[in-house]
Amino acid sequence: MNIVRLSSRQADFDVTLNKLLAFEETADEKLEATVAAILSDVKKRGDAAVLEYTSKFDRLPLANAAAMELPRAELKAAFDALPDAQRNALEQAAQRVTAYHQKQVQSSWSYTEADGTLLGQQITALDRVGLYVPGGKAAYPSSVLMNALPAKVAGVAELIMVVPTPDGVKNQLVLAAAYLSGVDRVFTIGGAQAVAALAYGTATIPKVDKIVGPGNAYVAAAKRRVFGVCGIDMIAGPSEILVICDGQTDSDWIAMDLFSQAEHDELAQAILLSPDEAFIERVARSANKLLEQMPRKDIIKTALENRGALIHVADLDEACTISNRIAPEHLELSVANPEAWLPRLKHAGAIFMGRYTSESLGDYCAGPNHVLPTSGTARFSSPLGVYDFQKRSSLIQVSAQGAQTLGAIASTLAFGEGLHAHAQSALFRKM
Repeated sequence: MNIVRLSSRQADFDVTLNKLLAFEETADEKLEATVAAILSDVKKRGDAAVLEYTSKFDRLPLANAAAMELPRAELKAAFDALPDAQRNALEQAAQRVTAYHQKQVQSSWSYTEADGTLLGQQITALDRVGLYVPGGKAAYPSSVLMNALPAKVAGVAELIMVVPTPDGVKNQLVLAAAYLSGVDRVFTIGGAQAVAALAYGTATIPKVDKIVGPGNAYVAAAKRRVFGVCGIDMIAGPSEILVICDGQTDSDWIAMDLFSQAEHDELAQAILLSPDEAFIERVARSANKLLEQMPRKDIIKTALENRGALIHVADLDEACTISNRIAPEHLELSVANPEAWLPRLKHAGAIFMGRYTSESLGDYCAGPNHVLPTSGTARFSSPLGVYDFQKRSSLIQVSAQGAQTLGAIASTLAFGEGLHAHAQSALFRKM
């Protein structure tokens, strides 16, 4: 396996790194046209369109619209039928994710000025959220937990889940996770048609305020198009991991950590930064040794050879500078004293600190959310959290005395903008 080797001392390092990081989804006009047509059709014809697309794309002919929804009893049966080890793991992960997100809950606040004017902010939860969960071969119960539990902690009144079931095949662990997470309703639909149903509503599927959860290119394109009709979480790119290592961690561990993201798909990116050149060579040997053991070795090999890199840096300080430039989705800080380097790290979706903190623990059960910004968007975006399911309303209650002071200020500014009704509205309340 030939993983790109780079050195920060190379004259063309910046240019080469930029090329390696470059990822822009090329606009697929045919895909976009297909998605636009599906959205329009579902908006016009509702359930009938959703049923037709489900039959066409998922090879799942349903008798009627009611057949799209799974009964709550089926979710419970899936949970009850889990082997003890799976049920216990799912429950423990759910408990940890819930406990972490409970720390994120925001509360309303206000303060009163000397003249009796009250100012503040009221925090309220969204009424209804749609959760898209991949189905078929790409079925992830962990995604159910990470999207549903923060919404429930935030106080979302109703959570609607859509999950495609190609050929009628249902993933029991996904259904069990939905039951455990308190998902209210589950519909066996997917693709752009499911996004459309959630965004616009049908006679059977309720319109939601926000859509969260990962999906394929059609789902991503549909989410992008319905933004504004409802909210969305983010448009996610390929998965990424950046490892900063001082050279003292087991090279097999680091190689497998790089594999853990590379196995997602051929476009995933895995990068190592280290000031220890000999360690980089050991990681390369470990990667070649371990690759043959991986069931998804072809995907891993393609990802690492096309978008991976082993980069020799001058020191850990330079590694932090490069990391901030990359703004990775997952950042492993595999060094002796990770806390000492935190002040240097500004941009990362999640930071995994210390030699024993593999990124995979964050994917499943550590507690923080695994829905993270990708493609450098960690420069301005945050992980999915309770705050994504709450909104803020400003509170303004002006006292009679406050209206005298504020009226003078507001009217002066309004007249300056040529908005006389604004000015008079403020002045009418002056005594």
